[in-house]
Amino acid sequence: MAALIGLSVAGATASAAPQAGSVPSTALVTNARWAGHCTYDRLVIDVRGAVPKVTVTPVRQLRYDASGKRVPLAGRHFLSIRLSPAAAHNAAGQSVYRGPRLTTIRLSQLRGLALTGDFEGVVSFGAAFHSDPHYRTYTLHSPGRVVLDVRHGNVCR
Repeated sequence: MAALIGLSVAGATASAAPQAGSVPSTALVTNARWAGHCTYDRLVIDVRGAVPKVTVTPVRQLRYDASGKRVPLAGRHFLSIRLSPAAAHNAAGQSVYRGPRLTTIRLSQLRGLALTGDFEGVVSFGAAFHSDPHYRTYTLHSPGRVVLDVRHGNVCR
C-alpha cells in the first residue's frame, strides 16, 4: 500500500511540472485588440493555452472585480466579459497581459475597454458601447483567441 501511495505522489509531481513548449493548464490572457469593419466592430482577446469558457453579460455599469470601484468608461451600454479558468499573470505573479488596462475607443459602437479583474482564476474585461450592443461571441484556435463582434449599420457605403 505504501508503495502505491509513493507512486501516485511521484506521478502527480512529474505530470504537474511544466515542460518546455507545453501548453499551460490555465489559459493566460495576453492581449486585447479591436478593429472597426463595415458592419461590425470586433474585439479580440488573445489567449495562450486552451481557450477558456467565456461569459458575456450586459450590465448597468462596470466595476473592478477586487475593489468594486466603478470603471470610468464613457458609454450608454456595457458588457462584462469573463474568461474562466484564466489568468493574466504567470505562476510567479508577474503580468503576462500586455494590452490596455483602461482605454477610450472611437469606433461605431465600441467606445472603451477596461481590464476589470484578474482574480481567483477569472480574467474579466468591461466594454462600453454607444448603443445597445447586438453581439456574437466565439473562439478561434491556433493561436487561441476570444472574438466579440458587435453589429452596427453599414459605414462603408
